[in-house]
Amino acid sequence: MPVSVAGHTLGTMADFAVLARAVTGPVLLPSDDGYAAACTGFNLAARLHPDAVLRATAADDVLAAVRFARDAGVPVRFLATGHGSHGAVEDGLLVNLAALDEVRIDADARTATFGGGVRWGAVVAAAAPHGLAPVTGSSTSVGAVGFLLGGGLGPLSHSLGVGSDRLLSLRVVTGEGELVTASADENPELFWALRGGKGGLGAVVEATVELVALPALYGGSVFFDVADAAVVLDGWLDWVADAAPEITTSTAVIRFPDLDLVPEVFRGRHLVSVRFAAAVDPETGERLAAPVRALADVQLDALGPLALADVARITNDPDQPSPAWSRGLMLRAADPDFVRALLGVIAGPAPVPFIGVELRALGGAAARDVPGGSPVGGRQNPFTFNAIGVPDPGLFATVLPAAFARLRAAIAPWVASTTTINWLSEPEDVEQFRSAWSPADLARLAEIRRRYDPAGILPYAPPVEERR
Repeated sequence: MPVSVAGHTLGTMADFAVLARAVTGPVLLPSDDGYAAACTGFNLAARLHPDAVLRATAADDVLAAVRFARDAGVPVRFLATGHGSHGAVEDGLLVNLAALDEVRIDADARTATFGGGVRWGAVVAAAAPHGLAPVTGSSTSVGAVGFLLGGGLGPLSHSLGVGSDRLLSLRVVTGEGELVTASADENPELFWALRGGKGGLGAVVEATVELVALPALYGGSVFFDVADAAVVLDGWLDWVADAAPEITTSTAVIRFPDLDLVPEVFRGRHLVSVRFAAAVDPETGERLAAPVRALADVQLDALGPLALADVARITNDPDQPSPAWSRGLMLRAADPDFVRALLGVIAGPAPVPFIGVELRALGGAAARDVPGGSPVGGRQNPFTFNAIGVPDPGLFATVLPAAFARLRAAIAPWVASTTTINWLSEPEDVEQFRSAWSPADLARLAEIRRRYDPAGILPYAPPVEERR
C-alpha cells in the first residue's frame, strides 16, 4: 500500500517510507514542498540534490536515519549550516541537523554544550553574559560542530589556540548506528579523530567545549588605500614577527563592489584591511594596535573595544547565504618578495575576478598541539592564504580556477606543502586531501573511519583514498 511522506505518495521510493515511520521529523523527496529549503546551505552554489532529506528534530532521528541508511545500503550525509558545502550531492539521504540547536552554559564549569546544528553566534551570545567565550570562527554564522571537526582557526587563534583544542566531549552517531560518547575517557581513539579529522566519522549530535574567561576584548579592522598595499603588507609582516602573544591578526586586500548591499563607505573602493584582536582592556588595546594605525594613511578606523557578543565584527565576514567560490592554502613563509609577487597579480590595473585575498598570521597557541596530539594539520605553518572569487556562478567552472592557477603560480615559492582541512575548498582532490594531514595521521584516520563505519555509508572525499 502506498505511504505518504510529507504529502508525497511513495511507490518505488517505499524504502523512505520505512524511515518516515521511524522518525519525528519530516522526510522530504525532490517533489515535496520544503525539499529545496531543507537541502540549501550557506553556499548557494553547492548543489545538494539527494534522493531524500530528513529534517531531524532530535538525536533519535539521526540514529534512526543512520540505521536506515546502513540497512538499505545508501549513503547518508549531514547538513548543519552548509558553510563547508563545496561539492555536489546527487544521491542517498541527507540529514539536516539545523533543528538540533539547543545551547547550555555551565558558568561554574566554564563549559558550553550545544547541538549539532548550532551556529557559533548562539554559543557566543549565551556565554557572553558570564564573561565567557568559545574559541570561535571569524564568522559566527558558521556551524560550531563543523568548525571544530576540522580544527578551527578564528580571530583569537594566536592567543587561544585552535577551536578543537577546547573540545571536551561529543555525542556521535557512528556509521554502525550506535550513539556513543567520545572523550578522553570514552572511545578515546574516536575522540582523537574528531579533533581535526573532519568527516566520515559519524554525525555529531552534541558537543561540549571549554569556554575561556574574556573580561575584555579589543578588536576590529583598520583600512588603507590599495595604493599603499606594498607598504602596509611589508610593515604588517615585520610587525607580526614580533607581535605580542595576546594579538591575533590578519590582513586582506579587498575590492568592494559598487552595490547597495555594500556599506556606502566601502562601495567601489579597493582597500587593504588589517584585522586585530586581543583580549585586553581598551588602554592596552590602543597601545598594542598603535603600530597598525601607523602603517600608512588610515582611510577608515573600525578598531576599538568590543562586547564579547560582537566578536564577528573583527573580520566582518558575510553572514547571509550566497554563491561562494574560494581557494585556500597555507604559506611556509612570507616576505617582501612574496608581497610583490602577490600584488603583481591582484593589485594591478587589469581587473582580476577576486573580491578579496586574505592572509592570517598563525603561530603562538595555534602552533601548540594538545597533550596526546590531534590530527589538526598545518599547525607548523605561519600563515593561511585564501582567495575569494567574485560570487558569480558563471565564473566558477573555468574563469576563477584559471585565475587562481595564475595567482598560485606567482606565489608558489612560498606555498606550504601541508595545510588544514577546513581551509580546503576542493577536498575531493586527492592531493589536496592528503595535504591536510601528516601521512601517519591520514592512515590513522582512514583506519578509524573503517572501524566506525565498516559499511562505508558515510561518504567522505575522496572515497578512493579512504576505502583503498
